[in-house]
Amino acid sequence: MNKPVMPVSSLSLKLPTAGGKVETYRLAASRNFPAKLDGTLNRVAFSAAHVVSNPLADVDPWLTAAVDWDKTIAFREHVWDLGLGVAEAMDTAQRGMGLDWPTSLELVQRSVAAAKARGGALVFSGAGTDHLAVEDARNIDDVIRAYEEQIAAIEKAGGRIILMASRALAKIARSPDDYAKVYGRVLSQVAEPVIIHWLGDMFDPALAGYWGTADLNMAMDTAVAIINAHAGKVDGVKISLLDKQREIDMRRRLAKSVKMYTGDDFNYAELIAGDEQGYSHALLGIFDAIAPAASYALSRLAASDTQGFHDVLGPTVPLSRHIFKAPTRFYKTGIVFMAYLNGHQDHFTMVGGQESTRSTLHLAELFRLADQAGLLANPELATRRMKAVLALRGLEA
Repeated sequence: MNKPVMPVSSLSLKLPTAGGKVETYRLAASRNFPAKLDGTLNRVAFSAAHVVSNPLADVDPWLTAAVDWDKTIAFREHVWDLGLGVAEAMDTAQRGMGLDWPTSLELVQRSVAAAKARGGALVFSGAGTDHLAVEDARNIDDVIRAYEEQIAAIEKAGGRIILMASRALAKIARSPDDYAKVYGRVLSQVAEPVIIHWLGDMFDPALAGYWGTADLNMAMDTAVAIINAHAGKVDGVKISLLDKQREIDMRRRLAKSVKMYTGDDFNYAELIAGDEQGYSHALLGIFDAIAPAASYALSRLAASDTQGFHDVLGPTVPLSRHIFKAPTRFYKTGIVFMAYLNGHQDHFTMVGGQESTRSTLHLAELFRLADQAGLLANPELATRRMKAVLALRGLEA
């Protein structure tokens, strides 16, 4: 396939800049990425998918999650069309930041059913302990029971498991041995191999000191030992520390049967491409926002067109670094804003009212970077929607 065409755009709008000023921004180009996968992939790649809120529900958004199920599942169909898997009910879906366990379970059930209706599209779902209030966790047996409950519910729905990090375990555990006991007990019971997620405290401050220590070298020693001791029960591990070298180091220490899924939204292009000793697969929140580009880039990599892979995926990295900038936990706002700009939902509202977590300047820079990477699927629509958001925030564009 030829590279996507990049037409010249005559669209422009006024965008805010630092210091309270406004500039006229002229859109650069768009890239017509395929809407469906052309070819096959030689990496397993998941998009951690967002949920679409229902803005017309009669709820208090800070207290109750209201999901537009049709739009939410339609977005997953879009991801599957592109040959990517869906990592369901993860932090990108605002798990622990607006999406509670009962709603998460319904999301898993609906997503697994939709995947089966397609003939077995790839979906793994997050099992954690978030229905157990941290203050109610008395010992590690409470944590084990909480994991068991969620795993049983997901497996009953026919789902595969992503074993999420536990805030309750981070609070209760007193040593690496406590982590070994919890993960050992839980892994011994799963029906099929799972993906283990190591989520850094930049994504969730409540997970500081995970694996029993604040020393990341020692934490990695513990994690690798647990994973390799149970390699037959582990499909792979996702590491979300935004630290390229730590991921490479861990990748080289894993048992050969255990995949490394990059969770590094700053350095994913080079980690997926790999080196002479190996490569990472992908399980990324940014693949929600850039799914068409990611799919096309991965298809070029599978065709041994490494330069084509980097030509497509490389320009997306500045956008990803912006979306995931500190405070990193607010990245979901940028993910949903991209979905709004690209027509996957008709509004810019979020579960928990989280659309308010990023500034107008942040959203304006996101628009620029998305445009410069050719990621606005319909520039006219994106421009109209950017203007609508700016008008709501007091700037006539």
